[in-house]
Amino acid sequence: MFALNKESLDLVVHELLKRSGSQADIKLEKHFPGNRIAGGKYSMGTHTVTLYAEEIKNQCQQLFASADRFLDYFAVVFAHELGHAEDAELKQLASHLDACITEQERWLTALKIEENAWAFAEKLLPDMDKAFMQNIIYHSLKPYRDQLQMEPA
Repeated sequence: MFALNKESLDLVVHELLKRSGSQADIKLEKHFPGNRIAGGKYSMGTHTVTLYAEEIKNQCQQLFASADRFLDYFAVVFAHELGHAEDAELKQLASHLDACITEQERWLTALKIEENAWAFAEKLLPDMDKAFMQNIIYHSLKPYRDQLQMEPA
């Protein structure tokens, strides 16, 4: 899968980097090195976005019962990670996360970090199928909202 789609993935990465103006380093990996299904991560220390193609494919299959829209799903995940990379509040929010005293405060701060990245992703992908993207965002934010027992805004 990865070798066949590498050129397509590179095109998506190039296009979204151009649109975003981000200077983040980008790494494409096949698998996340942990036991979660993490599609991507942003490292503030190195200003690097790492994307995990097989995990993104697995997430797409879990959420949509098919990998037919893998490239769109990949674009959404990448746009979200770029949202972290370009979030002017991230450093402050990450420091606040470390200083949080209560669990609720930690979850609220983590939710804000994720909401900021999703807001950026939505602006970066104005032509993306709204229902498709909202479904991904809903499921991404659901664990945070469940912890806080919140309804979506």
